[in-house]
Amino acid sequence: MERQEGAWRVLPIEGRFELVYEDGNGAWSVRRLQAHELKIGPGRVLVGGTDRDRDGYRGFRADRIHRLTDRDSGERVERNILDWLTRRAYRTRQARAAALRREARRNGPRAA
Repeated sequence: MERQEGAWRVLPIEGRFELVYEDGNGAWSVRRLQAHELKIGPGRVLVGGTDRDRDGYRGFRADRIHRLTDRDSGERVERNILDWLTRRAYRTRQARAAALRREARRNGPRAA
């Protein structure tokens, strides 16, 4: 679920995204990401997950994402990407919380 890492607030996020990303040197690339978390910190927001092409964990600054495509729904976002990512993270958090509540109801009270 949601956690705090120092000054960073970390929200779960799920999705397979294709990002058009500009790195710190100004080079643009297309990245395929299996997203796991959205990190909200001092002056920055990062979307983190498994970079499908480089097979490792990477964090991408939201302000450097020029286009995001949800690979499952086909939805394409070119404006307000940070807002879109934040809404997606909150929906993920709500879905996970609901799943935990359903699981708790299904298991019922446990004997001590």
